[in-house]
This record gives sequence, C-alpha cells and structure tokens, in this order.
Amino acid sequence: MRNQDELVKILHKQGFDATQSSVSRDLRELGVAKAGDRYILPAQDAAATNNPFAAVARFVLEIKTAGTSLTVLKTMTGTAQSVAVAIDSSDWAEVVGTISGDDTIFIATDEPKDQKKLRERLRGIFGI
Repeated sequence: MRNQDELVKILHKQGFDATQSSVSRDLRELGVAKAGDRYILPAQDAAATNNPFAAVARFVLEIKTAGTSLTVLKTMTGTAQSVAVAIDSSDWAEVVGTISGDDTIFIATDEPKDQKKLRERLRGIFGI
C-alpha cells in the first residue's frame, strides 16, 4: 500500500465504510507515522504505547531556536508532519502551535521561558 486512497479501496472491498479522512484520523490515533512514501508502525512495547514520540523519535536531526518565541526542528525528509502531530497531540502548555513542511517544523511559544522549557523537553525526547 502506497497511500491512504489505496487503503480506502482495500477497506471497501472488505466491506468497510471508510473515507480518506477517516483513515487518516485512524492512522494518527493509532500512532502510525508517515516517513516519506511509507508508513511506520509504532513500537509494540508497553512504554511506547503511551509515548506519542516512540514512532518518530529518530526522525529529528536538529533543534534550533530563532528569536525568543520560535523553535525550529529539522527532520528527515518527509517526516516533519508526523513529528508535528506528536507534538500537537502532547498538549504542552508552552506550545502555542506548530507549522510543518516536508523536513522542517516551526514551533511557536509565547515567552522566552516557554521556549527554553520546550527546547529542553525536545532535547530530552530526541537526544539532541
């Protein structure tokens, strides 16, 4: 399977009512990450089940700050959106929002202290 539309067709053949948006939502809730043109299943151990970063931890290559309210993550090509979803689903108080492209994520914070907290949190998670 190369994309969600193919999965929808397979599900329809099996008698399931599915749309691309429902499949996308279900994959996100299951912790399935997209890396380029393929999907990666989350780790199966109990610790990974409660960790939204288990499937994407190795995707982040660099963490930088810009100014006092913007943190920039560089990721492997095609993985930024999956990492951004993990960050967004974490509901961290210091994160105002994220914007992701193909290999870059911008994370906005309100205050310099929030940016510092976020940077340390991200460094701990991604080992950078």
